[in-house]
Amino acid sequence: MAQFTRIEIATLMSTTGLVPLFYHHDIEVSKKVLKACYNGGARLLEFTSRGDFAFEVFAELNKYAIAELPGMALGVGSVTDAAAASLYMQLGANFIVTPVLREDIAIVCNRRKVLWSAGCATLTEIAKAEELGCEIVKLFPGDAYSPNFVKAIKGPCQWTSIMPTGGVEPTKESLESWFNAGVTCVGIGSKLIAKDSKGVFDYSKIESLTKAAIAHIKKIKSKK
Repeated sequence: MAQFTRIEIATLMSTTGLVPLFYHHDIEVSKKVLKACYNGGARLLEFTSRGDFAFEVFAELNKYAIAELPGMALGVGSVTDAAAASLYMQLGANFIVTPVLREDIAIVCNRRKVLWSAGCATLTEIAKAEELGCEIVKLFPGDAYSPNFVKAIKGPCQWTSIMPTGGVEPTKESLESWFNAGVTCVGIGSKLIAKDSKGVFDYSKIESLTKAAIAHIKKIKSKK
């Protein structure tokens, strides 16, 4: 069962402004990545459901977060159907992120009052997601769009909360462009979850990049 309400998750997304996301098949590696993000100040993490037995890794990772990392809320991304969403919620997922807009996922998440973020690419899809109860819409794939697209959406729909995923970098310039356009938070994967030249996760760099990104976001928000 989720440790955080959907209102608490939406608040965390808005206040920290950052949702790191990654997948790895090894639980010990996953714990180190999670700890690095946590040490950097992240209080949300999206574990992407992309590999075989990913749910088993998530189950152990969530137990670790509950026991060792107070205040850390784990969610699951790349969820494409209601059955998968239900499975991960049984394992304690605090939020569900999807690459597509699906009503069946909305229903099962709303039933348990778990925040879900639908992957949308048009204003029509965004409007439909909001009608189904989506609080923060995932703009996906983000790298196919731009901050100007967000500005255009926010024009007629000022109430819409947007989280671009893909196309965002943990740099001052990139974060300023997106947040000044009106996003609520951003999802960042490989640009944040750094690896060294040998393809091994660089935990100290992940921590420093996370810390810097959150600091940039805080400063940007303080000027509004």
